[in-house]
Amino acid sequence: ANYLSKFSKAPVICKLVGRKVFDGVGQPTLEVEVYCTVKNYEKRICSTVMATHSQIPENALPETIEADEKERNDSVHTAVEWVNESLNTMLRDLEPTDQCQADKMLGEYFANKERKEEKKEIEKQEEEGQEGEEEEEKEEPAKVNPAPASHAPVPKSKQKKGGKGKKVLVEVKPIPPAEPAEPVLCGSLAIGGTSLAIAKAAATILHIPLYLYTALLKHNQESPKEMTLPLPMVTLLSCEKNSPTKLKLVKEVMLIPPAELSFKQGIERVLDVQKEMTRLLESPGRTVQYKNHVLTVRYSKKGKAQKALPPSSKGISHLGCLTTGYDSLEQLLLLMQIACNNVGLELGTDMYLALNCAAHGLMDYDKEKYEILTGTFKSPDEMVAMYVEMINKFPFIIALIDPLRKEDREQWSSICCALGSKCYLIAEDAATQISKLRTDQNINIATCSGVVLKYINQTKVSDLIELTGILDGQRHITILGSPDGESSDESLVDLAVGLGARFLKLGGLARGERVAKYNRLLAIEEELAANGALR
Repeated sequence: ANYLSKFSKAPVICKLVGRKVFDGVGQPTLEVEVYCTVKNYEKRICSTVMATHSQIPENALPETIEADEKERNDSVHTAVEWVNESLNTMLRDLEPTDQCQADKMLGEYFANKERKEEKKEIEKQEEEGQEGEEEEEKEEPAKVNPAPASHAPVPKSKQKKGGKGKKVLVEVKPIPPAEPAEPVLCGSLAIGGTSLAIAKAAATILHIPLYLYTALLKHNQESPKEMTLPLPMVTLLSCEKNSPTKLKLVKEVMLIPPAELSFKQGIERVLDVQKEMTRLLESPGRTVQYKNHVLTVRYSKKGKAQKALPPSSKGISHLGCLTTGYDSLEQLLLLMQIACNNVGLELGTDMYLALNCAAHGLMDYDKEKYEILTGTFKSPDEMVAMYVEMINKFPFIIALIDPLRKEDREQWSSICCALGSKCYLIAEDAATQISKLRTDQNINIATCSGVVLKYINQTKVSDLIELTGILDGQRHITILGSPDGESSDESLVDLAVGLGARFLKLGGLARGERVAKYNRLLAIEEELAANGALR
């Protein structure tokens, strides 16, 4: 019945449609639909919805949040215009299976937009400079004493006690200043959204799943005989850094099931721990015991917890996990041990932990130290010593994400030398942005174990393929991560499987847009096992 179809013209893109939609937290984002001419008929092939990533800190001022929302709205509006006008015309009649050509055209279009934006910025600065000079000329020149020559910042000195009552001055190096965030071009979502939509369209036309199509692109059209699923990093707890509790060091607590389990078995274990943790957090007055430790939730007359266990969970965070706070790291880890023990699991054997420290949000730049607990500060060198002690004391922690800022490169080298053989030291916000990573081939933290890659903004499918190749060559592991504003699109899971990522960081198991991705991974595991292709 389909004999003559192989003689027909290959499907080509006939139309792209951009649309403003909303992500899993109600923020505006971009949807891109691909229409192709298939056997002389226009047909809607697929669509993709982009996830969004915000760089606004938890404790941002209302004005900052308002400005960010306006900027996001403008960016989505511009992205819709790009897709419906320029990109629609530019990519018409292109075969969707030619991903390299599509991404090359998208990259050139974006570079051209960047150049125009830079030119506008320079012209604006020149105009402002000319206006300033004119105003100065109008004013009468005043006699001013010549300014003293500027000097480089002098390193601070600390007094240290020497022998026989003498005081010795010890030079203290100032910390490196925070590097500015990479600017995001308004409308950049259009590039990533269109690239991913074209890849999905190609997979649909070829009647193969997106993960296999991604693997074919990575391996130059050679179909891999076996494929490995990434290990899930499932977020169990979200610890708010601006909560009234003291602990600020940990942003996320993640569970990693053992590699020898199937994905289905691993997720079932995680769910058991999650249910038990919910029960513990929502049972005030209970006394729980683990080995020689006893924890009790006690409440004062005002209803505030006085000791031990944290107050009950405030609900589900945007990451799809329980939101709570702690007064110390030991309290948090002890509760994790109790929850696992209660369901018959032992941490370090049946389940492992990963901590996202998000250290870039801990630095107090006045004190030049990290605030790990309310009122407790540590220098970058002291942070390294603290992490070494932590991993030695709690060996079931097998991954630390962003334990330090990206600017503290010396301390990154120290911590990687000290702990590199004991746990994964992963750079997320501490890694170089994807656009620079491609050109420089430098991940910023050369000694770290791996990098979290996120499919956001102008990232293209070809970029991820190239980057994972670079990371593989440098013996770094790849972790594909879900941004803060996740969408209902499940493509990230297919990309992770096709690219051979070691870990997949999707958030928790309690929001529809995140659970959908775990369900997709279950379906892929079943499909690969049925075809005998699951390693």
